[in-house]
Amino acid sequence: MESIHSELPGGFETRIGRSVSLDHAAQILGVSRRTIYNRIREGRLQTVRTLGGSQRVLIESVNGGRDRESFETRDRTAD
Repeated sequence: MESIHSELPGGFETRIGRSVSLDHAAQILGVSRRTIYNRIREGRLQTVRTLGGSQRVLIESVNGGRDRESFETRDRTAD
């Protein structure tokens, strides 16, 4: 899925694409909300800010994280 984005005055960036709340991202990945914040800080999840200031996780980064985790788990169990 391709995201279209543009810069708005004041440094806000808009994206046309799907995003989910932090709680929903945690539920999808089966982790805690704290883990979601850690993964955002580490750059493993991408987020956008709404005009109201809320932070939302881009669904494409959630799906990418889920694929990467299953690959890492397979890789560790192969040893």
